Amino acid sequence: MAAPPPSAKSLPGSAMHVTLRQLRIFDAVARHGSISRAAAELHLTQPAVSMQVKQLESLVGLSLVEQIGKRLFLTQAGTELREHARDISMRVGDLGAAMDQLRGLERGLLRLAVVSTANYFLPSIIADFSRRHPGVRVSLQVANREVVLASLAANTTDLAITGRPPDSPDIVAQHFMDNPLVVIAPPEHPLVGCGTVPLARLARETLVVREPGSGTRAAMERHFAAHGLEVRPGCELGTNEALKQAVRAGLGLGMVSLQTIELELAARCLVALPIEGFPIVRQWYVVHRTRGRLSAAAQIFRGMLLALDPASGG
Repeated sequence: MAAPPPSAKSLPGSAMHVTLRQLRIFDAVARHGSISRAAAELHLTQPAVSMQVKQLESLVGLSLVEQIGKRLFLTQAGTELREHARDISMRVGDLGAAMDQLRGLERGLLRLAVVSTANYFLPSIIADFSRRHPGVRVSLQVANREVVLASLAANTTDLAITGRPPDSPDIVAQHFMDNPLVVIAPPEHPLVGCGTVPLARLARETLVVREPGSGTRAAMERHFAAHGLEVRPGCELGTNEALKQAVRAGLGLGMVSLQTIELELAARCLVALPIEGFPIVRQWYVVHRTRGRLSAAAQIFRGMLLALDPASGG
């Protein structure tokens, strides 16, 4: 039987026993609205995560979450605790960044969260950084834009790389590279070799698309809508590699970053179609929070990215 919650008189002393681990686990539960998804992110079992949440509730003497249907929602106390948890996490991050600077990058941790398309050019930059600073460990999270920006908001990453940063005063975003988007087809497709293809003609084709939350999909939908056209989605795929394979198999045309198809273009297994109004030139941004101190490792890595574009001022 669970122990009864402590009385109000015991709260100040009890609250001192809350651990950073418990706060991190609770923040993951709050972000996902799910014990199972939080456990998967943290590489813990579901019972372990549930136990930590129950221990927190026992310590503060209040319910922190309530279940409605299959999703967990924060109570007023849970919302308050999460705000303090994020503030504490940021302060601990600031402490680590200060210590990194004093150590002169002899060791430390660089946390990166990047959208999946950026993973085609980023490894070589990370490799260069690691050669220069072998004592710094790099943690790389690859996901779609929605998940990457959630990691930034949750203070679980130092730098994010995305093609469309959020419009927020709490965010600093700097352009460091162009990202041209093109329409791809298999070499035997009827539109190959037909010259410039009107966008209205493309709109009649079935398109294989990325999942909701993908920046590439959002850019495609905005471009079509700006010309009064609608996307005809066929397959919905979660990765660029899956999308390219679907196009090669003849399931439809697709839109991807030019940076993701260099090998396929060289091997002539995919073709970039000359579509009216394409390529759509987007930009890559390196993004961080205005609050909190960037670690020495994050500052240097950010500088390496900005050096790729002289116009960025890096």
